[in-house]
Amino acid sequence: MTNNQLPTIKILLIGEDPIFKLGLISGLGRFGDLQVVGEVDSSLDAIAKRSCEAQIARLDGWGGDNGIDVVVLELLLSSSNSSVLPGLSLCQEIKAKYPQLPILLLATVSESAQLVAAKELGIEGYCPKGCGIAMIVEAIRQLRAGQFYWQMLPTPPPNITSVLTTAKWYDQLRQSGLRQILDNLAEINTKLENCDAESKRSNRSPLDLLFWRGRQRELLVAQWLVNRLLPTPPQHPLLPAINQTSRVTITSQQPTTQIKNQKTSHSPLSQLTTNSQEQNFTPAPYSSLANLSNIPLEIDILELDKKRDLLYMVRQKFEEILEELRLAEVKIEQLTLMRSRLLQDLWQISLTDFFGKYHTLTLGDRQIEIVNILLKDGDIVQPVILDKIPLVVELIANRLFDKSLTIDNVAYSARTPEAIERREILQQNLIIQTANAVVQPLLNRLGDLEIIKQNFYDRSLISSREIARFRNNLSWKYRRWELVDEPIAIFESRYDLLVISDIGIKKVSIYSPRRQELEQLNGIRLAVTIIYEFQDAIAPRLQGVVSWMGKGIVYILTQILGRGIGLIVRGIIQGVGSALQETRFGKGAERGK
Repeated sequence: MTNNQLPTIKILLIGEDPIFKLGLISGLGRFGDLQVVGEVDSSLDAIAKRSCEAQIARLDGWGGDNGIDVVVLELLLSSSNSSVLPGLSLCQEIKAKYPQLPILLLATVSESAQLVAAKELGIEGYCPKGCGIAMIVEAIRQLRAGQFYWQMLPTPPPNITSVLTTAKWYDQLRQSGLRQILDNLAEINTKLENCDAESKRSNRSPLDLLFWRGRQRELLVAQWLVNRLLPTPPQHPLLPAINQTSRVTITSQQPTTQIKNQKTSHSPLSQLTTNSQEQNFTPAPYSSLANLSNIPLEIDILELDKKRDLLYMVRQKFEEILEELRLAEVKIEQLTLMRSRLLQDLWQISLTDFFGKYHTLTLGDRQIEIVNILLKDGDIVQPVILDKIPLVVELIANRLFDKSLTIDNVAYSARTPEAIERREILQQNLIIQTANAVVQPLLNRLGDLEIIKQNFYDRSLISSREIARFRNNLSWKYRRWELVDEPIAIFESRYDLLVISDIGIKKVSIYSPRRQELEQLNGIRLAVTIIYEFQDAIAPRLQGVVSWMGKGIVYILTQILGRGIGLIVRGIIQGVGSALQETRFGKGAERGK
């Protein structure tokens, strides 16, 4: 760790909403001085009649005074007028055992009595659930510096209550509409995948595929219209900061020189968090994980919950590896040599935790350990998937040392919006590809076992035929990538990355110099680039020749043959007209006689 790097704030996250926790961990991961080192599921206390013994015992495992700097507690508080809140019993237990450990409460509270009750328990900080990530980060830093951070919700004047009610109704209508659109998009993406697979398998008419693609476009347009026509309601002009919370910062009664120094060191970052991109960020789960990249992925075979759990677990393990690197004070020069080892470690611990270190299967009369079987494919996974993940060293250097990222040959410092966006893209691609590497040994060794199908696979991919087709598609993908797609990407100086959007996993391309890799191509891979270079060289000239020949043919058809045919047709028409006239006059002469 360098001398100018901020000290890491270790956070223990306690909550019962897994979706909110996933989004919050993703948001805090954008800040280099914040590290979520563990989480506790507080929903278990409902089974034990809201008791907190299990949670406190798990907190003892982390050691409140041994490595944890701040506890972030997410609670679903009551909306009643009672100031006695069973949900706050967990706060009371933690403060009783660890009085010096600061707690930041994240909750949706409708009554001020609830906040008063929470504050009387000694909770140092409170932010409303759903606020911007910048506010949460600022609160965590102030709590670590020994200060209080409370967000008090003012009571709106009576004369604008109806205005706020209408604005709230519009906002609820907007959120409801967006949720319905996203749900329908996820369903349509699944239908598109099934229709595409069936059309390739049985040569069916593509009308179903065209219909669902049209529906997908309609929903995307509807999503855009909802965001434009029903925007987030602005604050009322007569009420400053009604929709914004008024901050009340109370200086701790136990300031020390060390705390003052920490506060001073945090102030530049507090200013940086005013960036609009970070303020508008709201922790959110992966709303859809449908594969929109037109590339088969190993994780496609998993059911949605398993897929989401695996991605979340890989991200958590990546954060743990980063924390170990910080503690080991690894130098930036060492990252290149450690790259393969770090990816191998990330794959191993993710695979072990996802399948269970000691989980066994019964095959006939013998017991086999799943993890030991799957880890044998490490030599296969490493060169095929892990070593192909791009810009890993740059990502880790940015996370550990705030090293700038080069985007389109322009260097952006670590705190700029461009660098933050690029870092998130690289990190999402790393997580998705590592998850693919976790599932790949399962498909190779235990892919057709019924117990594996029941516990992990999507219902539409559980037949032996579908599994065989899925594995063949993956095999063909890697052969095509090795011989065709990768040489083309190297020749075009780009990397194809997988990212998670609102509607699913999609592929994006970024520019990156790959001259050294281009010079190392040989055999078929080199021939592919030569063919594309020849195509680029000959295509414009060939198009020019074809265009010239086309113009000549058009001239011949219109100016020469066309005029000749026109003269012939004109002569035929004139002859027919003359014959009609002679016939008419001949009949008249006969009548005269």
